[in-house]
Amino acid sequence: MPTGMRLIKAAGAYFALVFGAGFALGVARQLVVVPRLGIMWAELLEMPFMLVAIVAAARWTVARFGFVGQIGASLAAGLGALALLLAAEVTVVLSLRGQSLQEYLDGREPVSGTVYLVMLAIFAAMPAVLSRRSSLQR
Repeated sequence: MPTGMRLIKAAGAYFALVFGAGFALGVARQLVVVPRLGIMWAELLEMPFMLVAIVAAARWTVARFGFVGQIGASLAAGLGALALLLAAEVTVVLSLRGQSLQEYLDGREPVSGTVYLVMLAIFAAMPAVLSRRSSLQR
């Protein structure tokens, strides 16, 4: 399989795994946790579970697509997955929520919103981090 196609498939798989976990956790957060604790605490409580999902999905992606020791390819897959995640989020915001992008950004809770941005960076970088780590353990 050409490297470009392998990167696209890896990015798509990584995105799908993490997006699926985030979707499931998001439904539970909105229905169960937000009414009890509020948005900020609900989002903050979700973050460790998302971190576990990110690490597991990145580990699987690196192994499945043969990116062990290929930090550049792993980073490209992570950045591609981030682009897909942001595109999906913007699509949801603009269509399902009926908000403009500015309204969505203005409505983010400052503390959990900042943590969310950090989690996006972790999401993008995790395949490369695990690829490097795996190559060092060989």
